[in-house]
Amino acid sequence: MTDHLTIMLAQIRQTVGDCRANADAILKIRDEAENTDLILFPELQLIGYPPEDMVLKSGLLDSADRELARLTQATNDGGAALLVGTAWREKDKLFNAMVLLDQGKIAAIRYKYDLPNYGTFDEKRLFSSGLLPEPIIFRGVSLGIPICEDIWTATVCDHLKRRGAELLLVPNGSPFETGKYSIRRQLVAERVHETQLPCVYLNRVGGQDEIVFDGGSFILNADQKPALILPQWQEVIILTHWQKKEQGWYCLEGEKAEIQSGENGQLAEIYQAMMMGLGDYVRQNGFPGVILGLSGGIDSAISAAVAVDALGADKVWCVMLPSRYTSAESLEDAQLCADMLGCRLDSVPINPSVEAMDQMLASLFKDRQPDLTEENIQSRLRGVVLMAISNKFGPMVLTTGNKSEMAVGYATLYGDMNGGYSVLKDLYKSDVFKIARWRNTYNPVDGLGPKGPVMPERVITKPPSAELREDQKDSDSLPSYDILDAILIGLVEEELSVSDLVAKGYDEALVTRIENLLYRAEYKRRQAPPGVKLGIRNFGRDRRYPLSHHFRSSHS
Repeated sequence: MTDHLTIMLAQIRQTVGDCRANADAILKIRDEAENTDLILFPELQLIGYPPEDMVLKSGLLDSADRELARLTQATNDGGAALLVGTAWREKDKLFNAMVLLDQGKIAAIRYKYDLPNYGTFDEKRLFSSGLLPEPIIFRGVSLGIPICEDIWTATVCDHLKRRGAELLLVPNGSPFETGKYSIRRQLVAERVHETQLPCVYLNRVGGQDEIVFDGGSFILNADQKPALILPQWQEVIILTHWQKKEQGWYCLEGEKAEIQSGENGQLAEIYQAMMMGLGDYVRQNGFPGVILGLSGGIDSAISAAVAVDALGADKVWCVMLPSRYTSAESLEDAQLCADMLGCRLDSVPINPSVEAMDQMLASLFKDRQPDLTEENIQSRLRGVVLMAISNKFGPMVLTTGNKSEMAVGYATLYGDMNGGYSVLKDLYKSDVFKIARWRNTYNPVDGLGPKGPVMPERVITKPPSAELREDQKDSDSLPSYDILDAILIGLVEEELSVSDLVAKGYDEALVTRIENLLYRAEYKRRQAPPGVKLGIRNFGRDRRYPLSHHFRSSHS
């Protein structure tokens, strides 16, 4: 019976579907580990998380089995044991499992009990739920292994305590949401208080399509005080030391990274999430960089800033696409933004193509006055130009629309919605202003962009405009963004009815109009590019609505 244990935590990335690369990364960590009893890896680290329906492919599961056998064989040297997440087949069932590899054998397997099936999660359609897990005896120590969602309620941890667990090791694939770190800390503190057991909370980092993992792993001792806090947004591999006293096991004090709080902390983590989501998406999909339309407005300016911080200025190509409605101020602001960011800026005027379209459609449109159609043609021509450059040179088109616009359909399908990814997709316009001010004042961790402002103050303060007609302002079509966003948060994030919002003091006719716009724009959102999830109800993974329906809460 030992009274000392060393556990290495691997807060690392993964590559979904590449079991060989994931296994190589695991073995590299093990090869470099010294004086280590056990290395803990995040949930489903071997196959990647979330695997979605790919996990139903027998080829992926066969690959996972081969690599697990390779990892198992590696432990035959008597060094560090591995606690690895993978998908495990048993007869006709598939489980989300943690597998203990030690001394050349599979020493134990434990299945996830509580399968999440909300928001971004759909594990119940992919995996079978395991029985309440028993502790694992390792080096004479009884280890409880609740997997991610298993700690969000008391059931699994209480069971493990009753069955003799001495400490809890929790591997996670917990996606980022604004404010979620404090929620994790609180729920782990509750489990520790209930069980009087120390708890290791290990989370991965990295972007996977629309979701990002922020790390922020930590250890709480049985007194609920932190022994270790790892930074968010960074890969960290760290060895922790455990001792057993009369009162039980506890972790010796280690690194305690500062986790920012308050509004600045929230804005900082949103910005880091956008950086990580875009950067990993571009790298994983093999794009040499990104290209975007830089209009002189705030949305494209902050999108360009995120791209430069995530990828470097040499991988960000900006294009100004002026029409006859583009102001001299916008031309100047776009140039200033590009200069401040240090990235390339080209100008491709769209007037010749607009005139060509006018001529092509003249006979069909001869009895009609110019309207939204002509505005959308300009936007779509800009999309054609950006996609042409992307096709010719390879960079992915970065879309610059925000959540407010996407909510009400204030965006042009096959125009400014063109692209491969959107960093602002889950960010309301009111928050775009806040993020821009934050980035002009603060520098993101590991950002590759300038250590200072990234856009002129005028870009933030001038009235937003699509500049698709003379003297156009967003306020011509929409209420002020502070009012619009408050209504949208009620309708989208909180699923409130029109009457609920009227009771809060909003004008009934306005709320009814916004609700109608929200539902009518669903078909556009279905065709929008992916974008990083930042809040609790992003369009797509979290909020799934039918395209065709007649529901309106104003007359339900």
